[in-house]
Parts: sequence; structure tokens; C-alpha cells
Amino acid sequence: MSANDFDVVIVGGGHNGLVAACYLAKAGLKICILEKNESLGGATVSQKVFTDFDARLSRYSYLVSLLPDQIILDLGLDFEVLSRDVASFTPELVESENSGLLITTEPSEETEANFELLTGNLEEYAAWQSFYGELHQMAQAIAPTLLKPLPSRSELRAIVGQPIWNDIMEAPLGEAIERRFKSDLVRGIVLTDGLIGTFADAHDFAANRCFVYHLIGNGSGEWKVPRGGMGKLVAELTRLATELGVQIETNSQVIAIKNNSAGFEIETETGPTYQSKYVLANCAPQTLAKLAGTPMPESLDGSQVKINMLLKKLPRLKSGIDPKLAFAGTFHFDERYTDLQLAYAQSAAGYIPDLIPAEMYCHTLTDDSILSPELNAAGYQTLTMFVMHTPANLFDQNHDQVKTEIKSKVIHQLNKYLLDPIEDCLALASDGSLCIEVKSPQEIEKEIGLPRGNIFHKDLSFPFREDGEAASWGVETAIPNLFLCGAGAIRGGGVSGIPGHNAAAAVLERLKG
Repeated sequence: MSANDFDVVIVGGGHNGLVAACYLAKAGLKICILEKNESLGGATVSQKVFTDFDARLSRYSYLVSLLPDQIILDLGLDFEVLSRDVASFTPELVESENSGLLITTEPSEETEANFELLTGNLEEYAAWQSFYGELHQMAQAIAPTLLKPLPSRSELRAIVGQPIWNDIMEAPLGEAIERRFKSDLVRGIVLTDGLIGTFADAHDFAANRCFVYHLIGNGSGEWKVPRGGMGKLVAELTRLATELGVQIETNSQVIAIKNNSAGFEIETETGPTYQSKYVLANCAPQTLAKLAGTPMPESLDGSQVKINMLLKKLPRLKSGIDPKLAFAGTFHFDERYTDLQLAYAQSAAGYIPDLIPAEMYCHTLTDDSILSPELNAAGYQTLTMFVMHTPANLFDQNHDQVKTEIKSKVIHQLNKYLLDPIEDCLALASDGSLCIEVKSPQEIEKEIGLPRGNIFHKDLSFPFREDGEAASWGVETAIPNLFLCGAGAIRGGGVSGIPGHNAAAAVLERLKG
């Protein structure tokens, strides 16, 4: 075997490519990763966003739910995710008084009392407990299947064996939400899990598919904070891959993947050509289509603006809640059910929504290790905001103008709930600028290769194959021995490592014959 001849070449060095490389190298195969950028990680990076301050933010991906504990154990990774005591806080006016709904991660008297204060009775809390209790059972049934070949629809329905299957898999999500809940605010909190990264109406099955993946991680669906930031995962995977002898080539832009009788020839922009028996594509299916000369798949545009902030202090809230509680979990604002539906309709018609739904959280309240000791001592914090229903097409004509308008509107909306305007809390750079960074879908595509800013690479699929379809791992392509190992695979999306594991498993299965 020549120097540039490998068992498997992996195109793209994001976390899924690294996971696949580690599994395959542990099995004794000769592996090469070709990464176009100067460093590995893709969306799972920690970076010093504001150059005057020693704060390493999870710039793109920021929370972890879908990464199976089994992958961490299999690979022996020194990587920890931390639970948050608070699941969410949503500010709201109750009889003209500033209040809100605090939901703790575990059931609590505090959550029960907040539901009663917000809705006037405990019916909505009982509905919440019932719905999420059923979802927890569904998650516990589905999670163990994610690192196995795809079950069929009928097989997975039998495994779940709960009435909740019909609400989530067979009927539009909006129907279940409208039937089970009465409060506009509570309905909106539920719906957001079907819309993070997905531009959809509540009655579009795209929302169902997104909702499933937000609720099944490790059988609990709990979204956790990566200790040390998302870059810690990349650092650990890179360490292991290097120890296992994986050849890693950065600044190696792949320009073509050609298959022949001997396997594959992978051409790079800088000149070297690599040969392999198998190729794993840790890039978007759209990118792979260009490289392999196959038809371009269609998919929804990305639909979010990402905002990163460094604060010298947390803002106080008009509701009086301790900001260390309000921002510890997901802070929803203007995400009532009717807000989300109207914002979708307006964006779909080509307009910036009158009211832009958004949510955010503070990493440093759970894990302050991403800040230097000096910043911690001075009380600095981070905020990460995810702005909903702002699809890429809104930016196509007047990108900078639209970006400025959306930023201005969403900051104005946030300030309605704060005693301290967020601008007064932002850290100030040496040049006098505020420490706030805004990324449009187009900028996200340019920087980390997410087509039109779609954080899932393409439309999500349910975690099963249809009855009668051939058995698969959900990573196969039309070209034999070329597999997707990124977010665009079935059961891809999010920081999970699942498609990386499954692509490696598909290769090893082929080798065993």
C-alpha cells in the first residue's frame, strides 16, 4: 500500500468524521482525514470570538443531547456534559404584571407553582407532565436503536408501543400541541423543539422530524452543556485519532471523488491525490453531489441567525427573577405558539417577521471554564442566542441591511423584558465596539459549509426506514462503498457522532462480508 493509499478516506474533519476515523482505526484500518480548513471541528469548535478577551465560545454548535454515552465509553473520551437545573424560563405578562414560566429540569414544586400562576390552574401542568412523560418513554425506546441498522417503521412502532407514536410520527405535531395544551405560551415552548434549525409551520411534518431528535437523546432528551466548550470534544477526538495513527491532512480541499474498479480516487486542490477502498463524506450531501458528480438533492434553507455575546454582567429582569436562574436554561422570548406561526407565515411570504421569536442561554452559568480566571473574577458571562424563522432567502437581496434590521429588532424585543438594556451589559472591546457577533445563514454557510445555513445539512428524516425498503444503516449513497458520515445521513444532525459511528459500522460490515 503506497503512502497515499488508504483503506478509508474521510472527506471533512468535523466531529462525525473524527468519530468514524477513531472507530475504524481501532479496528486496524489505515485511515486518512482530508479537511479543507486549517483546523478540525467544523461546527463543533470553540473559538476566541472577541480578540480582546480570553473567552473561548462554542461559536456554532453549543449544546449536547444526541451524543450517545456509548460513543464516549467506546472511545474512552475525556469529555463531560453537564446538566442544567433549569430547563427554561419564558418571560410573560400576567394581568399586566411582569412574570414568567420557570421550568426546572426535574419536576418540582416551583415549576408547578409557576404553571398555576401563569395559567390560573394546574390543568396545563398536568398536561405537561403527561405529554413529556409519554415522550420520555418513547425516547427510552428509540435511543438504543440509533447505533444499530435502521429499524423499519413497523419495527420501531412496535418497539415504542405507546399511543404517543401516533401524535409524533403519524399526525402533524401542531395537532397534538393544540389538543393537549390550552396556553398560547406553553404551546409555543413545546413547539420550539420542532423548529430549532427547521423552517416549518406547526402542521408540517418537518416540525415532527425535528421534534423527535430534540427529545430522544440518550433516552432522556436532556440538553446539556459541554464542559470546556464544544472544542473539548474535538480536542479529545483529535487526540485519540492521532494516537491511533489516523493521518490528518488540513488545508486539503477535496475537489473531486472518482470511483473506479479499484475503489476511489480523491483529488485535492493543492495537488495530492489519494486512493481508498471506501470513502466517508463528512460534508453536506449537496457538497458531496458536486464532488462525485451526482444529482443535487433539494432541501430547506437554513432558518436561523446565530448571535454570540460576551457580557460584563447579566441583565436584571423586569419580572424580578434572579438572572442566574432565568439564563441558566433556555431563555425563550416571543415564542408563543401564535408568535411562531405568524413569524413563519411572514417569513415564508418574504418579509422579516413583525415579532421575531428567539431563545438563548448562558454557558458560563453551568461551566465557567471557557473564561480566563480574570474574566471569571470580574463576573463576565456569555450569552448564545438562536433567532428563529429568519430563512436564508430573506438575506439574498440586501444581506447587510437585513442582518442589521434583524439584529436591531431582536435586541429591542429582548430589552422589553429587561431592567438593564442588554447593550449596557455587553463587554466593550478596546476599539469601543460592543462584544456581540451576528451570523446570518449565508455567513454560516461560508464559514463552516452548511448549505444555505441549514444546521442539519438537509431536511431531517425520521429514525426509521419505510416498510419494504432495503436494510441499511442510513448512511448509504447511490455509489457503492461511499457513505455519508455527517449530519446529512439518516439519524444525522446535531452534535451526536451517530452518523460517524454508523458509517464506520457500515464499512466494517462490508469488510466482514
